Amino acid sequence: MSADEQTADDPRPTRAAAATADSAFIRACRREPVPHTPVWFMRQAGRSLPEYRKVREGTGMLESCMRPDLVTEITLQPVRRHKVDAAIYFSDIVVPLKAIGLDLDIKPGIGPVVAQPIRTRADLDRLRPLDPDDVSYVAEAVGMLTEELGSTPLIGFAGAPFTLASYLVEGGPSRNHEHTKALMYGEPQLWADLLDRLAGITAAFLTVQIEAGASAVQLFDSWVGALAPDDYRRSVMPASAKVFDAVARYGVPRIHFGVGTGELLGLMGQAGADVVGVDWRVPLDEAASRVGRHKALQGNLDPAVLFAPRQVVETKAREVLHAAQAGPGHIFNLGHGVLPSTDPDALTRLVEFVHTTTEAR
Repeated sequence: MSADEQTADDPRPTRAAAATADSAFIRACRREPVPHTPVWFMRQAGRSLPEYRKVREGTGMLESCMRPDLVTEITLQPVRRHKVDAAIYFSDIVVPLKAIGLDLDIKPGIGPVVAQPIRTRADLDRLRPLDPDDVSYVAEAVGMLTEELGSTPLIGFAGAPFTLASYLVEGGPSRNHEHTKALMYGEPQLWADLLDRLAGITAAFLTVQIEAGASAVQLFDSWVGALAPDDYRRSVMPASAKVFDAVARYGVPRIHFGVGTGELLGLMGQAGADVVGVDWRVPLDEAASRVGRHKALQGNLDPAVLFAPRQVVETKAREVLHAAQAGPGHIFNLGHGVLPSTDPDALTRLVEFVHTTTEAR
C-alpha cells in the first residue's frame, strides 16, 4: 500500500494530510496553540475574483465542477491572491446528486433546479448509493490540489442531508420550505428514510475527498436555520450525525456550518463536528457558551462589513477576535459566504490584518 492509500480498515492519514498537520488551520481546529489566528473565507473561490470570472467564462457551473483542471485552478486562486490559511474545494452541494443520475441543473441567478422533485416513497428509488467511480474527477482534482498546496490544508466540501433534501423536495431554492416541512411533519418515516439515504451519499462524497488528500471537511447546512430546535433534534440531527460518524475514523477535523442557526448551535456541535461555524448574528463568546469549550469555533464577520471603510472593517474584525477569546480554537471566517461584488483587495487586507493582529498576542 502506498503512503497515499487508505482503506476502511486502515484509515491512516494521507501524505497530504500529514503535511498539513502542523498548520495554523489544523491546529486551531484541534484547539491547539497557533502562531496566528488562521483565516479562510466561505465562497473565497468564486465570483468576487476577476480571475474566476475569466476562467469560468462560457462554462456552466456543473461542468466546471467536473473538470479537475478547472477545479484546481479555481480552488488555488484565493490562496494565491489572499494568502489564506486553507483552501476550500471548489464544488457545489448538488454534485453528488448529479453524479448518481438525478436530472438537475444549476440555473444562473436561481441555483439548483430539480426536474422531478422527490416527494413519495417511490421517488426514493432514484437515490442510489454514490460509488467512488461516480466522482473520479473529484479524487483527481483533490490529488492535483494537494500536490500544489503542499503544507496548506485543503478543506473538503459537501452539503448536509437537510439542505440537500430541501432542494430535492422543493425542486429548487425555497424561502419557506413548505413542501419540505410538510413531508417532514406529515410522513416522518419517509422523511427519515430520505435523509438517511442522503447521509450515505454525503458521507461517501466526503470520504472520496478525504482519501484523496483533504485535510479537513466542512458540512454546509445552508437551510437548516429554518427549523426549530426540537425539529432539528428529532428529524435532522441523526442524519448529520451519521455523516460525521462515517468519516470520524480518518481523524480529520470536521466542521459544521449553517445559516441562521443561533438556536441550533449546541445541537449542531452535538451532531459530531469538531468545529462549529457561526454566522454573524451570534457573537462568538455567546456561541462558545452555547456550544461548549470542547469545540472550536469558526467565524464570524458579517460579509457586508467588507463594503465599509477599511478602518470599520478592522474595528469589526477586532471585535470578532476579542469575542473569540472566550474559548480555545478559533478559525477566522465570515458569517456566510463572500458576496459576489466584494472588493477582493478588502479580503486580502483582512487576512493580513488578522494575521498581524494575532501574531502580536
